[in-house]
Amino acid sequence: MSKANIVVVDDQDSIRHFVSKALEDEGYTVRAAGSVRETRQALEHDMPDLLLLDLKLPDGTGIELLREIKRVQPEVPVILMTAFGELETAVEAMSAGAFWFVKKPFQNDELLALVARALESQRLWLELRRLRHQAFADEDYLHSSSPSMQEAYATAEQVSRGDTTTVLLEGESGTGKEYFANLIHRMSARHDKPFVEINCAAIPRELLESELFGHEKGAFTDARTQKLGLMELANGGTLFLDEIGEMSPMLQVKLLRVLERRTFKRVGGTKDITVNLRIISATNQNLEKLVQEGGFREDLYYRLKVVPLWVPPLRDRKDDVVPLARLFMDRFARQFKKGFRDISPAAERILLGYGWPGNIRELRNLFERTVLLEVGEVLEPQHLKLAPRSHGAAAESVTIGQRIDAYLNGAIAEDGIPFEPLVEELERALIVHASCVTKWNQSRTAELLHLKRDKLRYRMKIYQLQDGDGTAAIPNRSAAPAREE
Repeated sequence: MSKANIVVVDDQDSIRHFVSKALEDEGYTVRAAGSVRETRQALEHDMPDLLLLDLKLPDGTGIELLREIKRVQPEVPVILMTAFGELETAVEAMSAGAFWFVKKPFQNDELLALVARALESQRLWLELRRLRHQAFADEDYLHSSSPSMQEAYATAEQVSRGDTTTVLLEGESGTGKEYFANLIHRMSARHDKPFVEINCAAIPRELLESELFGHEKGAFTDARTQKLGLMELANGGTLFLDEIGEMSPMLQVKLLRVLERRTFKRVGGTKDITVNLRIISATNQNLEKLVQEGGFREDLYYRLKVVPLWVPPLRDRKDDVVPLARLFMDRFARQFKKGFRDISPAAERILLGYGWPGNIRELRNLFERTVLLEVGEVLEPQHLKLAPRSHGAAAESVTIGQRIDAYLNGAIAEDGIPFEPLVEELERALIVHASCVTKWNQSRTAELLHLKRDKLRYRMKIYQLQDGDGTAAIPNRSAAPAREE
């Protein structure tokens, strides 16, 4: 096993030479620096496994350098080399994240034992993080072979090493943004501190300020006691702000102050409260467009988006659909004590042909429902009840087409083909699709389908596509044009 890479920082040539020689004799790779500037240059290209750092340097202090290193790479152990009379400063540096300190002059054996202990501590910490990451890999979203998801994982891994870097998670609903926020927290040095989340769209805007910042007793009518906000509860850990685009302009200003100064006041309070936390935000909106339209502060947008992380939709990750489906099937089969053990090729083709507008959340919900309600060992097309989608009259008909194609290609289950339900489903899909083309004009829809209008009305009624007054009951009223009277 290769020895560690160590940087020795001291302004005295004799100490640098003495320490470097002792470490090299033990097989360590050693670089030396005599100032803050030289150390920064050395760390630009390669972060070491350990630093030996003097407290007093000609162009700055070791504590300043220690804090810089801990912000970028918190897991790297730093051992302080302190002179007589610097014990109080050494204690301050320990609180800033130093591993330990050794007082000058020191013996080789003392120094080497401390170095070995620090490196072993780092090895155990990295192993713990690896095991935690491996355990977390059994979760839903980490099962992916797509390049876009691998890029997202790599970004999360890199970001987790920084101590306070803000991250903006972007992507459609159901893609796994909350999962990535958890992943970053669990892999970071803050993993043993609180992870606090809040959905900014789920709380009325007038209450969100109190939820985030807390309030003092008497701050408003119902404030009978002091309340700590989520900012304080997340202190030391991570605060995850989901649906950040729903935050009011007033709260955006207060959040910007927290990001810039790490301080805030409770509602009705006068005292500044200092917090040390990482803020991760998420949105399924186009924040850049909101900024252009004046709905979101530009300075806050760029402050939140220090590291952007895009979570791709499931439809762009076709190779992940079947593995995820098998994962969910196995999980719910164990949970519900059901017999499903495999997915037929025909059912796989249906899963691959569907657009998954609800992303992984929709896939998971489908398998929870299917495994719970259906019976069998092999999951077949008739078990999959994929819900029609508003933008999916086309999506719905494609899904039905995939199912029919699966049957016609010979993938027939032992219990046969569900003929009548499949025909009814196809009829309904064709009527919806044709109605969308004709903007729900029943006369034109009947012509397009080569049906008499009475027959069309009858079918629309039995498929619940017609209201009691005989007019078309449009499945997605918000998106569809005005219907024919």
